[in-house]
Amino acid sequence: MPSSEISVIIVAGGQGSRFGGERPKQLALLAGRPVLTHTLAIFEAMPQIGEIVLVLPGNWLKTIKDEAVLPYNFKKVFSVPGGAIRAESTRRGFKASCGKLVLVHDGMRPLVTPNLIRAVIAAAQERGAALAAVPVRDTLKKVADGLTCQTIDRSTFWQAQTPQGFHRKILLQALANTGIETATDDSALLEPLGKNAAVVLGSARNFKITTREDLSMAEALLSAATLVRTGHGYDFHRLQLGRPLFLGCLYIPSEYGLLGHSDADVLAHALGDALLGAAGLTDLGQHFPDNDPRWVGISGTDLLAEIMAKVRTAGLELMNADLTLIGEKPKIAPYRERMSTAIAQALRVPITTINVKATTTEGLGPTSQGQALAALATATLRVNPFMNEPLYK
Repeated sequence: MPSSEISVIIVAGGQGSRFGGERPKQLALLAGRPVLTHTLAIFEAMPQIGEIVLVLPGNWLKTIKDEAVLPYNFKKVFSVPGGAIRAESTRRGFKASCGKLVLVHDGMRPLVTPNLIRAVIAAAQERGAALAAVPVRDTLKKVADGLTCQTIDRSTFWQAQTPQGFHRKILLQALANTGIETATDDSALLEPLGKNAAVVLGSARNFKITTREDLSMAEALLSAATLVRTGHGYDFHRLQLGRPLFLGCLYIPSEYGLLGHSDADVLAHALGDALLGAAGLTDLGQHFPDNDPRWVGISGTDLLAEIMAKVRTAGLELMNADLTLIGEKPKIAPYRERMSTAIAQALRVPITTINVKATTTEGLGPTSQGQALAALATATLRVNPFMNEPLYK
């Protein structure tokens, strides 16, 4: 099924009363980013997914978008306000979607893996409906007035998770049914119709963050699974009269521009080399040789986008990038913020991930005599081999 025919509804419309605090739990930080951002990033990076409908509490919609969505340059995500109950939030997300296959996932399950998502998609395509679930492992007790009164046979009990996937017509029927106010998951909406969902084995790691203790567990799991890799990059280009000057993915008005096979953006090239180095993917010349006509005139923006796609395919994500321009002119202070923004947009990372600065060589060498510009860059990548697969593949 083409990616354009698969929609994902991320249900994040709850107020998080059990989590506590004055702000919604969707914005609680996990490994330095909002919990919801982790969830969105996994689906955003999967080519199978055509669109992501994010259902948010109406009174917090703008704040959550501003902090957990917009800074991260998601291309597939758009938001709608949720309802008072789970089924109503799913219904609103469904109405805004267009996929022939629809996945529903809890926004507060940020540790779901692409393999599990793909498995649910395959089962739903074959059977019409499917959900992730895990067998109940602990002994079940029926309790009344604080006292045990019965031990329940757990052998046939499973704990439902998300994602849950549905053929569009099936979910439409389920959501149109009355008496669904008490449903706490979406597969339960099938039961009044006499329909069943296929069960895909989920993971204990794919838990829903409901309390602050859950958040601490997720933080510990991510920390245990995270490895950090660092790469360094350097680039140097001669200045030539009449050439356009591109720096940090921006055009800078100047009589002199940098000479090169591409647009010769030294900041973008240095960062690209640092990213490739941290990922163990050799260097810029290996991937973009200057004797290949495909790369004639390639912009720094496109080059970084190409490189970041390779980095993500390798199962890595950028944590931080520090760039230094070396030269007397131009002075980049008026452009620094715009450069950071342009680079972040090219890489599809938060703007706060990018730091740009400049220095001189005190009148020594070609960079201080208006003959050339150079750049240094350091990139720190995060490896997340969760469930033996890249988290953002």
